[in-house]
Amino acid sequence: EVQLVESGGGLVQPGGSLRLSCAASGFTFSSSAMAWVRQAPGKRLEWVSGIDSSGYRTTYGDSVKGRFTISRDNAKNTLYLQMNSLKPEDTAVYYCTRAGDRGQGTQVTVSS
Repeated sequence: EVQLVESGGGLVQPGGSLRLSCAASGFTFSSSAMAWVRQAPGKRLEWVSGIDSSGYRTTYGDSVKGRFTISRDNAKNTLYLQMNSLKPEDTAVYYCTRAGDRGQGTQVTVSS
């Protein structure tokens, strides 16, 4: 059974940073491309960032480019999202995804 468990969300002031983690199990993590998506209240799901199985190739949505960094540790079966210079519009539930599977999400709230 595929399991994706996100953590690391919370309340942060504008300009602050958070690091999200996603613990993966039930599949061969080191062979799987992964991604982060987010959903703000009342809005559609938005793709945030993706990474290939090796970790060498990464892509970002325009709204987070230059502020967020995706990475992975295949030895730990864990996906990360380092979020810097956070803005109120980054407020959303963040999910890690793999081939249509998604975790329960972690809430990120950016507010003063």
